[in-house]
Amino acid sequence: MKLPSSIKNWISIAGAMLAVFNLASILSLMILNSVFGFGGSYIGLFIYIVLPGFMITGLIMIPIGMRIYKKRARKAEKEGKQFNWPVIDFNNIATRNASIIFIVGTVFLLIISSIGSYEAFHYTESVEFCGKLCHQVMEPEYTTYHGSSHERVACVECHVGSGASWYVKSKLSGLYQVYSVMAKKYPQPIPTPIANLRPAQETCEQCHWPDKFYDRKLRMKHSFLTDEENTEQIIHLQVKTSTRTTAAGIEKGIHQHISPDVKIEYKAVDEKRQIIPWVRYTNTKTGEVKIYTDGDNYMTEAQLDSLETRTMDCLDCHNRPSHNYNAPQNFIDKSMSEGKISTELPAIKMAAMQALYQDYPTKDSAFYAIQTQINEWFESGYPDIAESKKEEIAQAILEIQNEYASNIFPFMKASWKEYPNNIGHMESDGCYRCHNNRHATETGTVISKDCNLCHNIVAQGTSDTLRYANSLTPLEFEHPVDIGDVWQEELCSSCHSALY
Repeated sequence: MKLPSSIKNWISIAGAMLAVFNLASILSLMILNSVFGFGGSYIGLFIYIVLPGFMITGLIMIPIGMRIYKKRARKAEKEGKQFNWPVIDFNNIATRNASIIFIVGTVFLLIISSIGSYEAFHYTESVEFCGKLCHQVMEPEYTTYHGSSHERVACVECHVGSGASWYVKSKLSGLYQVYSVMAKKYPQPIPTPIANLRPAQETCEQCHWPDKFYDRKLRMKHSFLTDEENTEQIIHLQVKTSTRTTAAGIEKGIHQHISPDVKIEYKAVDEKRQIIPWVRYTNTKTGEVKIYTDGDNYMTEAQLDSLETRTMDCLDCHNRPSHNYNAPQNFIDKSMSEGKISTELPAIKMAAMQALYQDYPTKDSAFYAIQTQINEWFESGYPDIAESKKEEIAQAILEIQNEYASNIFPFMKASWKEYPNNIGHMESDGCYRCHNNRHATETGTVISKDCNLCHNIVAQGTSDTLRYANSLTPLEFEHPVDIGDVWQEELCSSCHSALY
């Protein structure tokens, strides 16, 4: 086969060799991967992204070399010269030495660059890269991650997962994010990427899965009133995690929502999926279907049809598995129950709430305000305590500041208000998005908000008046402050979201 004379140049020859070599590598790796499973999850990255990039570069080099050659050939023709194929004469010792140096050097550089690329790849997959490269912007996520139960699970395990396609998506998205940081185009706070998250079946269920049985959990919660005595309230909840079979029959648990026997779909009005006007329950074994609509948030069929229908999965409840921003009353209760804040300081819970339920422009201004307000609280209201318990007050101030820094981030405007936790129903609706006695079928069946659906109260009261349930009958909830029957009629979140 006769080739055009313009191919007789080193640029085109090198480009052709590069293209042929990478094409052969692509075909070889595809065969090895499909037949023997060679290469693991990320082999597709090299087959479909890296090697084709080099191959295209080689193909581009061919016409570039030919164009350069034609210009030189026309000039040489005018001078009466003729271009031939490049000649490598290995009989010439200088050519031989140069070729050896070039080949050895190229192989060495390829090895070094491969190691560098490998290390660079792993660095971009590291927690430090995700959290520290854009430190100020990613500080809320990085800080809360280190305080979560998933601290030993790398960011990419959930945000990317295995496989080349999601890796490429994450890197393309990451390029824009880097630009946004450099150009200061990022939003404050950063919206949760709900629409772009990888399905829970491909991430969460690598460790947790619906068929796995989880024993009931005993949750012991200690909270403190904002009275002068910091009265401690104790409640022990037996959380019904999984469905179980008893002598009385089948008791459905919380994980029934994602059981293989059940399919639950819903439509949300807002991007954060906090307002849900429509729910469809399907029993996949019997084919039974029930559609529930919220009477307080009525929508026409046309309006409902315009909303996305989403199948419920882990993240619809566990929406803050690694980046949970605790409300002030929760992290102060925890610190007080652990003895990090002395309960002997009069009304320290109220003082902390007054300091924490304010907006501050910076962390430093928040720290200064916390210190000033707590000191003034005791100096003006309890001068004897301010003098006799200086060490306890200083320790309380330090703990409040530390917890503020771990849960509230003024620069990025990140807090429990912007990122509600759907587990529970206190500071945000959470379970009450559906379980509110408002969602009903046409026949009148409602999605109940009965407390005992999800948990039984096995003990409650103060340390002096703690009452225990028997093995068959759970206790009825008693509100720590007498508000009559309001707690039965209203949602907990209606008050607790703005309690302070």
